[in-house]
Parts: sequence; structure tokens; C-alpha cells
Amino acid sequence: MHIMSKKIIENAKVVLETGILFDGVIVTEGDRILAVGKRGEVTPPDGAERIDAHGAYVGPGFVDIHVHGGNNLSTCLDAVEACEFFLRHGTTSLLATPAYSMGFDEFIANVRAAKAAMGKARTLRGLYLEGPYTNGKYGAHAHRYAWYGQLKPEQYTALVDAAGDAARVWTIAPERKSEGLCDFMEYARSVQPSVVFAVGHSEATPGEIRALGKYRPTLQTHSMDATGRLPVSEGTRAVGPDEYCFHEPSVYCEMISDSLAIHVQPEMQKLLIHTKGVHHVVLITDSTVRDNPNPPELSHVTDLNFDDRGGISGSKMTMELACRNVMTHTTCGIAEAFMMASGNPARAIGLDDEIGSIEVGKRADLVFCDDIFNVKQVMLGGEIVV
Repeated sequence: MHIMSKKIIENAKVVLETGILFDGVIVTEGDRILAVGKRGEVTPPDGAERIDAHGAYVGPGFVDIHVHGGNNLSTCLDAVEACEFFLRHGTTSLLATPAYSMGFDEFIANVRAAKAAMGKARTLRGLYLEGPYTNGKYGAHAHRYAWYGQLKPEQYTALVDAAGDAARVWTIAPERKSEGLCDFMEYARSVQPSVVFAVGHSEATPGEIRALGKYRPTLQTHSMDATGRLPVSEGTRAVGPDEYCFHEPSVYCEMISDSLAIHVQPEMQKLLIHTKGVHHVVLITDSTVRDNPNPPELSHVTDLNFDDRGGISGSKMTMELACRNVMTHTTCGIAEAFMMASGNPARAIGLDDEIGSIEVGKRADLVFCDDIFNVKQVMLGGEIVV
């Protein structure tokens, strides 16, 4: 009979969604969390391997739901190697993300490559399809956008079929409803009933978003980035996707928090967290693979990528840096940063029964770090891998 190995993590500051257990203990068995508590309240199992956390914060592994690549590795085309790169930085679950600016052949090739890597790339949990049915006016490489006009069933059925049950998120622009958007969304749901729709790269009014009815988005792709507003009377501020998502309780809002707060200014980060509440903000890296030079006025920036016209094109971040940045730009502490980088993204895509927080029965995916998110160790499925 196979006996699953047990481990006990001691001398840890255990980061829970209810607070921090100082001098905490976590017991794992196989790939699952068996017990959590304060020292003295948890009995060490006989024969368990002891792991001394040396006073580190131990939180749930990061869940990056929107990441194109990093370290010159695509999360779609180089999924195994890219997942290992991000794992070394504490990301124990990620979604491979092809880009809206790809043409049909490139998009479907990326989808197929990522789908084929499921089960081989050990932290890959599915696909985040950022587009292609967005608004071509918004986002990096807008001049390369090729998905204008009426949606073509032969194209979207091929894309949806290629993604299959690996599809976790489709980003859409609701203003394209008259172009057959709902037919696409209906087909996407018929193939993957649990898929999440996200509003992004859009200038949709709240009315246009509500008009999607049962297909109404429950996620916003990088809030306050690549969004627009239709013109209104002079002197009046128009409302668009950001404002809708701010006040719609069911919507999770993604946020890119880079070191200089160029994607989202500090006051806007604070406003988003204040308006949505810390439980509905999702930190993402939006890390991309780019080799374009920085524009001269941003030559000092080290954690952003740019398109071939000098526009911001995602980041070079890993999630521990995003956590550190949001603590720099807002009043959030360690527990709140972990919630935005782990628990909230897991809930947003419906995987919170398995990952995203430290609870009995969930996967033993853990990050050991100091108080500024320097990663010391990473546990994946109950095994120390970093």
C-alpha cells in the first residue's frame, strides 16, 4: 500500500485570508494541505518531514491569470519552460495568454500549442484568450489588429474548438454585439460552460455591457488600461467599461501594478481598491515577450515592454514584484497583496476550490517570502521545488 508523504512546515508566518498566523504551522500530505494552525495547536504527524520556514511569510502560491510570457519564453509556444520560469518566482498556477493583435493563423497556433502543453507544463491551468473580438482602437499594436467587421462563424468555431475545455477566459468588447458577438459567446459557452467573459480593449457604455444579458462579463481585462469612452457634452465626463466594472458587484477587476505606476497611477490604484474592495481586485503581470526599445522618455523603465511604435505593451514583471509594487503604491499589506495575487484570481476563474488560499483540502501550493516579497522557497503540490 502506498503511503503518502507528510510534511510539517514550522516557524512560519502563515498568510490566511482571515489574517496572519504568527508562529504558524502547516501540515501537508501528498499534494494537499492536511492541517493549519498555531504552534502547539497542531500535532506533528509521526514520521513527518520537518521544514523550517525560518520565520518567513508562507502564503498561497501566486495565480497569474493573464500572462503572455517572460524571459523570452511564450506561455503558449514555450509553455513548459515559461511555467518553470514563473514558478521560480512563486507563480504556481497560470493561464497561457495569446494576444488580440495576432492574426487568425498565429492566434490558433498559439492556442493549439498551449492546449497541447496541458499536463506537461506543471503549473498551466488553462487559457486566457485576450480577444480576438475586442475593439481595434485600444491596446498595443493596434495598427496590427485584423479582426474588424462581422464575426465569422468559421473562424470563431475553429478558435473555440481548438481551445476546448482549456478555455478559462475570453476577452470581448461588448460594443460589437451587432456584429454577431453573442453568437460567438453562445458557442464558446456551449463548448466550455464555465468559461468567463471579460470586458477589455473596449469603449462600451454600461448599457452596452448590460445588454449582453446572460453573457455579461464578470471580469475586466486590465482595468484602466486600453479602455475608452464615447464623447459626451463638453465638460461632462463620459462613462465606459471602467466605471461599469467599478460599481458592478459581480465583476473582478484586473490591475497591473508596475514599479513606477505607469499602467495605473497610484491614486487610481487606491481608487480601484477602495471602490471594488480588496476582495475583487486581481493582480496580473501582463508579462509579455518583446524586444522593442524603450521610447526615450521612458528609457529609465526596467519592468515594462513596448510595442514597435513606443506604446506600452505589457510588462516584464513576475508576480512577487507586482505584490511589492501594490504595497508601495497603496496602503495594502502583505495579506491583502496575497489575496489579490492568489485568492481573488482563483475565484475569478472558478478554481478557488483547489488553489488560491491556505485551507485544509486545497493543493499544497505555497510561497515562502520575506516582508518585501523576496521569494525564498516555493512548494508545488506538496514538494519543495525552489
